[in-house]
Amino acid sequence: MDQNNFFPPHHGVSLRELAVHLGAELLDDTAGERMIRSVAPVARAQEGQVCYILSRKNRQELETCMASAILCDPGLANIVPSHIAVLKTKTPHSAFAMAGAFLHPIAMRPSPVTSEGDGVSPSAYVDPTARLEEGVTVEPMAVVGARAHVGSGTRIGAGSVVGADVQIGRNCSIAAGASVVAALIGNNVIIHNGARIGQDGFGFAPGPRGMLKIVQIGRVIIQDNVEIGANTTIDRGAMDDTVIGEGTKIDNQVQIAHNVHIGRHCGIASGAGIAGSTKIGNGVLIGGASGINGHISIGDGVQIAAMSGVVADIPPGLRYGGIPARPMKDFLREMAEKMSQVDDRAKRRGDKNND
Repeated sequence: MDQNNFFPPHHGVSLRELAVHLGAELLDDTAGERMIRSVAPVARAQEGQVCYILSRKNRQELETCMASAILCDPGLANIVPSHIAVLKTKTPHSAFAMAGAFLHPIAMRPSPVTSEGDGVSPSAYVDPTARLEEGVTVEPMAVVGARAHVGSGTRIGAGSVVGADVQIGRNCSIAAGASVVAALIGNNVIIHNGARIGQDGFGFAPGPRGMLKIVQIGRVIIQDNVEIGANTTIDRGAMDDTVIGEGTKIDNQVQIAHNVHIGRHCGIASGAGIAGSTKIGNGVLIGGASGINGHISIGDGVQIAAMSGVVADIPPGLRYGGIPARPMKDFLREMAEKMSQVDDRAKRRGDKNND
């Protein structure tokens, strides 16, 4: 695939300079003046591009690789073809992420929709009582509500809504079509297209004439350096707050219910759902399409496999999977036993058919 125009290549940085920026060691100093302009996957990387490998499983892909440089662990340098310069690093995945951010900075945040430039668009609406610090951009058709406060360097995307009394910190990105109400947001937060922050939690009480709505008067607190994916929903608290801890990254189409507390530096993949009042510790990883029961606690450092159903507390540091979720070694053993039983039944049917 040819380079598209959405995220054009960098004007060029020498491989020597890139190595310094990444904290990697360039094994062949004679390649130091090669110019690097973009990143690419191993199998189709071309001249001027940098890629990375994590294991010897990439050996076949290296046969078609024409990259100017490759990031890899020292133990893998010997499988890299001689025409590709090696950037040696113990953390090639992280180094590649840094290279991408350096070479394609405009792809790190939602891009402006129009060419109007910075400042408040004439077609946006900012309530007279709202306070915008210097350097805020409000794109066309966006609405900033009464008494809202938006910090310097923040961009409010086209067609997005910032509700009354919302506070948004500095250098944030609220992408097109997102809505933020009843929320306090820290610095360097990214909220992608169509995300919904601060709407009602799902609270109803059965009554003789049907379901009675329970008032939702809490807030959403989003700490610094959080990223929230497209079409993700985070409900405000019922009477307490819903809290997303510093540095946590949330994928697209995740549902986080009222009063949930998520710790620092967690990762939550697409399609996960977290029911109300659950407490999640720091550094927790939750796989895609997982369901987390309400009113439970998940300890620091827990890892939950994709498509798991968590129904009870999980102590810190454990790996869980399955429905219901249980320790990973138990889940894998049970799966292996079931697969063995399936194989045995298939063999018996085959023997009968051969009789």
